[in-house]
Amino acid sequence: MAERVAAAGPERVLADGRAWLERLGRSVVGGLEELGLAGWLLAQSVFFLGAGRARRQPVRLAAIVAEMKQIGIAALPISTLLSATIGLMLALQGIDTLETFGAQAQVVIGVAFSVTREFAPLITGILVAGRSGSSLAARIATMTINQEVDALRVMGVDPVRFLVVPSLVAALVMVPALTLWSALVAQLAAGLWVQSALGIDLSVYVQQTFEILAVSDLLHGLGKSVIFAVSIVLIAVVNGSSVRGGAEGVGRRTTRTVVHCISAILITDMLFVWVATRG
Repeated sequence: MAERVAAAGPERVLADGRAWLERLGRSVVGGLEELGLAGWLLAQSVFFLGAGRARRQPVRLAAIVAEMKQIGIAALPISTLLSATIGLMLALQGIDTLETFGAQAQVVIGVAFSVTREFAPLITGILVAGRSGSSLAARIATMTINQEVDALRVMGVDPVRFLVVPSLVAALVMVPALTLWSALVAQLAAGLWVQSALGIDLSVYVQQTFEILAVSDLLHGLGKSVIFAVSIVLIAVVNGSSVRGGAEGVGRRTTRTVVHCISAILITDMLFVWVATRG
């Protein structure tokens, strides 16, 4: 008996290793398929924006405006609250840290750069991923399960033009706009706290901020927000369109969308910073 168990040991290890490699291979292939689908969706979206009207598949302005309201206008209250909180937090931490060196007034530099280049696009991207990315994934997943996407094809309506392009264009407009708004709100909140804690007048704070920041700093943050916008929409559509099962499948795909969007935002932010600082 003991000899049979000992003999089965290496076979069991080989079987487990083979199963692990098979799962890894399927995961890699599945990831590459999703990446290819995202690239194809982006190419189709650009095509319909340029040649959709000539093919009698125009992108409706009303649909874009509706998506812009959902992505941008509806997110203003929570975006304002989070941005003000970030600004206050940076001012508090900055003053407390710089007090060690007697350089509290230099907090303006830290807040100006960190908000404009990092925190404003990052917080906005995560917020849009949680609100609009999950909503888009759930909507497309539900339509896929209910065969509404197939019905669009039967009616001669391209699903990419009808479902993806309006969300993509709206995100490309509203995510940078929300990023700019978040930067302004965070700077204002930090300036109010600095005025209260250090006695630096708000007008002086604003003047110093404009002297510190350059156009390249603003473009750095806005450039990130554009990449975040494209990533959020494509990840949401890919996850929503590949749903399996019923309501449980919709929930899994929605959760997966949020996780993938936030992961993509953080990884993209790190790569963007690495490339920018190498120059």
